[in-house]
Amino acid sequence: MNIEILKSKIDSIIESTGLREEKLQQICDYLEAQITYYDWVGFYFKNGDKDELKLAQYTGEETEHTIIPFGKGICGQVAVSNENFVVQDVSSQDNYISCGWKVKSEIVIPIFVEGENIGQIDIDSHTVNPFTKEDENLLEYICEKVSKIV
Repeated sequence: MNIEILKSKIDSIIESTGLREEKLQQICDYLEAQITYYDWVGFYFKNGDKDELKLAQYTGEETEHTIIPFGKGICGQVAVSNENFVVQDVSSQDNYISCGWKVKSEIVIPIFVEGENIGQIDIDSHTVNPFTKEDENLLEYICEKVSKIV
């Protein structure tokens, strides 16, 4: 993974003309295509004034998890904790919402606008223990860039 090339492409997507939704979809598609162990890439955002997340753009297999209550699963826990959550083996998590038998690990990074957690990027992998600090740094960078367009 060449993180500088990935960041450069993300910058190009963010700075391009087009709707926010198109840019978010391009980011999902790009990450899933470029990083072999990113098998599902998606964005969740706070659903209005409700204490729940709503699925926005994503790439990968269909998911029934279009609404996630705060506190439920990895995404719901990040909505409450406001902290990154890296799960190298989902079978070790009690509060995990299964998205399918293929998913072995997950990383979720919150998106902040003016100090408020407004959403997150969620990555599922079919590989156990794939995520490194480099993944976390890249996804934090992406969330910071996305915060400028939401």
